[in-house]
Amino acid sequence: MTLIPLTIAALMLAVPAFALGPINQEKTINDTLRSGFIADQIADTCPTIQPRKLRALNELLKLRDYALRLGYSASEVRAFVENPAEKARGKAEAAAWLASKGAVPGKVAAYCAAGEAEIARGSLVGYLLRSTR
Repeated sequence: MTLIPLTIAALMLAVPAFALGPINQEKTINDTLRSGFIADQIADTCPTIQPRKLRALNELLKLRDYALRLGYSASEVRAFVENPAEKARGKAEAAAWLASKGAVPGKVAAYCAAGEAEIARGSLVGYLLRSTR
């Protein structure tokens, strides 16, 4: 009889480890998507940097698989990435990151410099870009 209370207590302690927070608050997912938004803004603005579309697609597939392994459903993942408010939030975070690097609208050279720096650094942003210089 003493085993039952111990088992229940152990299960109650284990349940929070399995509980998932909202997908839009998962750090790895948000960091990866932000990197993609940053790379998009750089490629859209800088004429000497191009996106690596196949790499970006591969990263998205890996990110989807990661979310599924965490326990999010395919419909949760799809709803998150298709949500206009979440896209706007991601683009705003990317714009803030770029602004911290001096890349603001009207300063094309600053976007190019940020992109070249990320390519040289080997970051995920840089991995998603290709310099044509």
